[in-house]
Amino acid sequence: VQPNNYSTFYDDQRQNWSIMFESEKAAVDFSKQVCIAKCNSSPALDSVLCQDLLLGEGQGVEGGDSLEVAYTGWLFQNNGLGQVFDSNVNKDKLLRLKLGSGKVIKGWEEGMLGMKKGGRRFLIIPPSWAYGAQGVAGRVPPDSTLVFEVEVRRVKLAKECSGSDGLSVSSRDSPAPSPVPSSDGFSSD
Repeated sequence: VQPNNYSTFYDDQRQNWSIMFESEKAAVDFSKQVCIAKCNSSPALDSVLCQDLLLGEGQGVEGGDSLEVAYTGWLFQNNGLGQVFDSNVNKDKLLRLKLGSGKVIKGWEEGMLGMKKGGRRFLIIPPSWAYGAQGVAGRVPPDSTLVFEVEVRRVKLAKECSGSDGLSVSSRDSPAPSPVPSSDGFSSD
C-alpha cells in the first residue's frame, strides 16, 4: 500500500507491479481481498496474516507503547468475512491498550507491531492466536478464525524522555543499534 491510492506488489517471478485505484476505498477493498485470498490459499493458517490498508505517519509501534484504536471484528466464515462480533467504530470510546501487556489476544499483539498513527491494518488471526477452543460465550464460537480491521488513532511511545532542550525525544532515534530487529520486515513475504 502506497500513498495516493497506489499499491505495489511482486509476482512469482519477483517482477514489481503497481496499481493505481480510482479511490482510497477501492484501494482498501482490494487490499482486504488480497489478504483474504492469501488466507484461503494457505494450507493451514498458523500465524497472523497482516495487510496494511493505510500506512499512517510517524514511528512504528513496538512492545510497551500505548495505543488507542478503533476496530471492527468479523468471524471468518465461508472463506470470507462473516458476521461482525465486535466493533467500537460507532462508539465514543476507543480501545486503549499497551502492546505486550497481554491484555489483548496474541494475534493483536503480533499483528499491530510496526503500525503508525493514522494507519489501518487488516488482520486475519487463526484460533490459536485468538480465543482458541474456548471461544467467547455467545459471540465467538470455539476454534474461530477472526478478522479485524484496526486503526491506530493515538500513540504514546513507551521510550519517551525529555531532551535537554525540553522537547520530547524518543530513545529509538538514538544512533545506538537496537537489540530487537525491526518489526517492519515481518510481512516481507
